[in-house]
This record gives sequence, structure tokens and C-alpha cells, in this order.
Amino acid sequence: MSGIAGFEYRRVDVAEGVALNVAVGGGGSPVVLLHGFPQTHLMWRHVAVELASEHTVICPDLRGYGDSDKPAEDGEDTYSKRTMAADIVAVARELGYERFALAGHDRGALVAFRAAMDHPDAVTHLASLDVLPTLDMWSVMQGTSAAVGFHLYLMAQPPGLAETMIAASSDVFFGYFLDLWVKDPAAIPADVRTAYLDACRGAVPSIVADYRASAGVDVRHDEADLAAGHQLTMPVSVVQQDWGSALGFDAAERWRAWAPDLAHSTTTSGHFMAEESPKEITEILRDLLKR
Repeated sequence: MSGIAGFEYRRVDVAEGVALNVAVGGGGSPVVLLHGFPQTHLMWRHVAVELASEHTVICPDLRGYGDSDKPAEDGEDTYSKRTMAADIVAVARELGYERFALAGHDRGALVAFRAAMDHPDAVTHLASLDVLPTLDMWSVMQGTSAAVGFHLYLMAQPPGLAETMIAASSDVFFGYFLDLWVKDPAAIPADVRTAYLDACRGAVPSIVADYRASAGVDVRHDEADLAAGHQLTMPVSVVQQDWGSALGFDAAERWRAWAPDLAHSTTTSGHFMAEESPKEITEILRDLLKR
């Protein structure tokens, strides 16, 4: 898989010694799309092309992922969502945009959330696909039901153990989630799956560092915002899988505490909804941009 059809690729400097791989296409008001785990910007390949008929669509590989730089973790801030969010604001500005709409899936949604909290003057609209804010995620994971998030606990450990274990069998580890979280395997064809696994194989330390930050500094940043009464000031759309009563908590209520202007919906597709149901996700984003 070479890239998103019709998009141009460039490297954009975002911090000293750190540049992101960025795909840009279309024309009009800017929309930035952030990928999740264990993926790259390619997860947006369908949605991005559709939105590019009306918008300038910007699809970066996050710091530590894909073809973006992977700085060594030299402290808790290297892969904090605050740092990764600043990367995205820097990308937009380097491309000439002070204000932009922002959508994220999974890990990218956590970066998008932090960008909207830290840079409300820059983010005009926010979409989050299939994730809770970090603080809420840890709050709802209790008892045996938390076993589904075993990877969160594994990668939360101090440096060394998780990196060694995952690197020893990275294709099995990352492939497990690609297979488990998809309802329609055809949505991730062989060439795309190979691209994801190749990218993850070369990024084990940085991916683990990203997750480690979410068990530490990212939680503290959310706690500080909660204590200060900070909320998301822009229109927000959240899409999540329809787990029904099995979810065990009210996801919309959790999100509404952060986002007063919230549109919350569910989808019958699996976790990789932008690949499984691209038309549905595209329409949700278009509706958001009209608000």
C-alpha cells in the first residue's frame, strides 16, 4: 500500500529533531485526521478521499508511528498526548492553517482530545471515534472486564519488559488486535495489513512509550482539567461501537461531562469503523462540520 490515492506527501518539522510524515489532499477548509493503534494514517484512506472533495484533508502519522520520527523516550513528556497534540497544531500551522477541524480514532482520538483542550482557539470541531477520554477509560476498567484491555496494563509498565516481549513477536502481537477488533476482515486487505505490521515492527519502543504516557502524565493532565472545570468549547461528535448493556457504563454521559455541545452515536461496525463503514463515518464528519 503506497499511500492515499491523489494525496501529496511531505515531511513537516514539528519540534527540534522531530518531523511527521503527512499526507495532504483536496482543497477548502482544513480537516485533520489522526489514526489509531495499531495503524497509520492509511486507516483514513476512504474517508480522506471523500472529504477531499470539499476540504483540505491532512493525515499525519503520529509521532512514534508509521513513517514519522520516533524520538527516544527521554522523559514522560516525550509521548504525552500534550506533546503529540502540539505536534498536530504545528503541522497545521506549517501548512498555513491557524484553525482546523480535528478527528481522531483510538490513540489519535486521545491526541485530538488533548489538542482541543489545550488549543481551543485552533480546533473548530472535534470528532472522537471509539474511545473515552484517558481519565474515564481508566475509571471504567474494573474487575475481570478489564481483561480486554490487557495491553494497556502491559505497556504501562516501566521501560524494558513490554518492549522486549512485544519485539520478540511483534507481528503476532499487533496482528492480534487487527484480527480481534474487526468485524469485517475484508475492510483491512492484505496489503494494508502488511503495511500496518511493517510500521509497528519498527516502532515498538515508541508505541509502548505512547501507551505508558497514558497511564501516567496523560491522566494527570486530564485530572487537572477536571479539577479546573475545563470543558471542550467546540462542537463535538463521538462515535462508538454499539455494545448495548454489555458496555457496563453510559459512554455518552461520560463524554457529556467534557463536551456540552455533544452529538453521540453508535455504529454496528467493529473498532476500525473508518475502514469498515467509511460512508457512515464520512457523513458523521460532514454533519459535525455543519454545526
